[in-house]
Amino acid sequence: MRIAIYGSRRQGDFANDIFHFIKFIAERGDAIVMHKKLNETIKGAFAEQYKAIADSIEVVDTPDFDADLAISIGGDGTFLRTAQWVGDKETPIIGVNTGHLGFLAPFSIDDAKRAIADNCLTNYRIIERSLLQVDAPYDHFDQWPYALNEVAFLKRDSASMIGVNAKCNSATIADYLCDGLIVATPTGSTGYNLSAGGPILQPSSPSVILSPIAAHSLSMRPLVLDNSDVLEMKVFSRSSSYRISLDGRSLNMPCGSSIFLSRAPFVVRTVEKPDHNFFATLREKLLWGTSAFEASKLKE
Repeated sequence: MRIAIYGSRRQGDFANDIFHFIKFIAERGDAIVMHKKLNETIKGAFAEQYKAIADSIEVVDTPDFDADLAISIGGDGTFLRTAQWVGDKETPIIGVNTGHLGFLAPFSIDDAKRAIADNCLTNYRIIERSLLQVDAPYDHFDQWPYALNEVAFLKRDSASMIGVNAKCNSATIADYLCDGLIVATPTGSTGYNLSAGGPILQPSSPSVILSPIAAHSLSMRPLVLDNSDVLEMKVFSRSSSYRISLDGRSLNMPCGSSIFLSRAPFVVRTVEKPDHNFFATLREKLLWGTSAFEASKLKE
């Protein structure tokens, strides 16, 4: 196989395990494509040992590569950057958690070794996760105009609330008066959307969620829409600009122009462990539906 590896440079106590994981792949005879930043970290920490596997590693810092499988080593933020690195290739991604929550990265390093040993991933499920595509009359989003979790329309730090005129397939949904409006994918439903009181969706659900942040009206509740719809957002504010955030990548945008959101023409394919259960993940990672007693037991 040809395996692409992306990872956070801040690996702390996991650095030794990661080096031996890469060594395991090289000794199997698989070709390795490694992102430049992670490669520099590993090479710097294991200079002499690295020489033995150097010939198996192709170092890249752009999305211009081919691979049969991608590995994300870090937390959920690293996974989002890995998805951007993979781009529209739809290469299956294994998320290895060396971070904190790890909702998108459920594999341990040993889990990942077992998955790689199953060359065709015959015992693993692959989940297709939709993304949002952002179109605007500016060139701000030319590099990566997509979001796997959410697109958020937010007020500037010093500004009062914003107004968001939201349309679905040209039909007006509402004029939201709020601190912000989140448009979340099913993958992002357990992130920013959840903290704003939005619903949790299964990752494969063909939907998007509109969740207002601190809405001026109590009747403005989260709304679930079909992800084949085209949304149009127009923001107004006392300030001349607002912030738009794509998976945490924020830009200041001028008020008054239309931003269009639609389903991206490709998906992110995530590899799930054989025993994966979405509801068990909610209970384990978010302590969803558990009592205080049960939560204490899960943490042990």
